[in-house]
Amino acid sequence: MSMDRALEEIRAGRFVLVFDFDDRERESDLTVASESVTWEHIRTMRKEAGGLVCTTTPYSVAKDIGLPFMADVYWGGRGEYPVLGDMAPNDIPYDNTKSSFGLTINHRKTYTGITDRDRALTISEYARTIFQDKPGREIEVELGKNFRAPGHVHLLNTSSRILRDRFGHTELCTALMYLAGVKPSATICEMLGDDGGSRPKGEVLDFAERNGIPFVTGEEVKTAWYEYVDANGLAL
Repeated sequence: MSMDRALEEIRAGRFVLVFDFDDRERESDLTVASESVTWEHIRTMRKEAGGLVCTTTPYSVAKDIGLPFMADVYWGGRGEYPVLGDMAPNDIPYDNTKSSFGLTINHRKTYTGITDRDRALTISEYARTIFQDKPGREIEVELGKNFRAPGHVHLLNTSSRILRDRFGHTELCTALMYLAGVKPSATICEMLGDDGGSRPKGEVLDFAERNGIPFVTGEEVKTAWYEYVDANGLAL
């Protein structure tokens, strides 16, 4: 099964391709477990995918350690900067929720933050930091000590109930990490085409076959996710 192989590849620190839905973005993202990210992963995402490299955070974790949605930060600042209120993301054509974008960060040991090595360090250390078994306030302090914002790694927060309220790649790829049993943060990047748009599904399937990368759809992830949540009695 493609899903079984996809989970095996995630556990091994390798890529999986995820297509969302024909009635949503109609895009495929290259994804890998954030805890496994190396500079070679970032180079591949940059050269072979070409979209924006982002790293996901489960809503419950973001809430526990105080990581906001960027839309909320901007909305809170609209009194001093009214344009932030005017630009609220309330008309996203494929989504009826606010944008999943969170903060942008760099690890304090990076230089510019944008190089493949710098972004890999930021992402892998972020995943290591946020999933520690300690109180949220202690993790918050550690984040402030070791990371600066803004930066070159874009964080994405999942919706509060994964794949119940929102069905984007943020949720789909985070769900895959839970299913694989790794730290539930995914690093993702959209597959872009050479015609100014997203790479068509057929072309992505060809790319997946040539490179030995599992390809799964949003429907496959949803089915596996609902079975997982029901079997484990989880409120995710």
